[in-house]
Amino acid sequence: MTTLSPPPAAPATAPSAGRTPEKRPKRKPGDGLFVALCLVPALVLFALFMIWPTVNVFRMSLFTWSGFSPDMRFVGLDNFTKLFDDPQFIRAFQNTIALLVVVTIVTMGAGLFLAAIMTRQNLRGRNVYRFVLYIPNVLSVVVIAAIFSALYDQENGLINGTLRAMSLDGLQVVWLGDQKVVLWSVAIAMVWQSLGYYMVLYMSSMASIPEELYEASSLDGASASRQFFDITMPLIWQNLRTTLTFFVMSAVNLSFVLVRAMTGGGPDGSSEVLLSYMYKQAYTNSSYGYGMAIGVVIFAFSFLVSLLVSRATRREPLQF
Repeated sequence: MTTLSPPPAAPATAPSAGRTPEKRPKRKPGDGLFVALCLVPALVLFALFMIWPTVNVFRMSLFTWSGFSPDMRFVGLDNFTKLFDDPQFIRAFQNTIALLVVVTIVTMGAGLFLAAIMTRQNLRGRNVYRFVLYIPNVLSVVVIAAIFSALYDQENGLINGTLRAMSLDGLQVVWLGDQKVVLWSVAIAMVWQSLGYYMVLYMSSMASIPEELYEASSLDGASASRQFFDITMPLIWQNLRTTLTFFVMSAVNLSFVLVRAMTGGGPDGSSEVLLSYMYKQAYTNSSYGYGMAIGVVIFAFSFLVSLLVSRATRREPLQF
């Protein structure tokens, strides 16, 4: 009886040292030229409308010039030394800081709160609520200023009219004419304009968090507030950090438009902000060099605030 011998085993092959890297396609001789030609128009426009105006602001801040006459006199840093002796500039600077702090805290806090409710709670018609809250961001800022000017009107405004109908005449206020409340009246308009936009941004970030994390924490007995601070906030922190920096930058411009349209900086400069004061000095009082010095301060202030916010909110990103 013959037995069949097993076939010879295949020789063992040495394991490969590693996967060979994929070869990148070679660049054609004209690729670099094509990329350069595509970038040149954007770079030219950026330099023309961003870099050169910024450099010109710094340059003009060193001169005394009315903005119309051909006479320009170099004064060095004299325009900047005058700023610290100008009580109107100091008041405008204080108003700007007050608006940034109050409006940022209220807008970010209310946006997070509403976004958490819209995302985590089973509300009927929440898409309608989101649409209604987002409408102010679609409207022009000038339209918003007109709406709130009508609301704040002393005689025919909705607020004072409602108080009058409720026999609460003692609570009526000249909202845009009282130095004690005019700045906060502008702050309310800023919050109303910005709230819906940031709420929608936070809703999109919260919607991407896996539901399993909330279910597991619920089984462990975590409350809704504990879930918000231990799960939601850490996982959307990068979005919160980015929007916070963006809002601080945009609030400086937003305050100028609303103040210019609603109060003009009055009464007696009580609602003046840095940009509106710069505009008055440069284009109304014919102190163009002094106005550009204020512009340099605004540039440095915005850059410093953005840097501080970025440093203060830096933390290790979490992933899920």
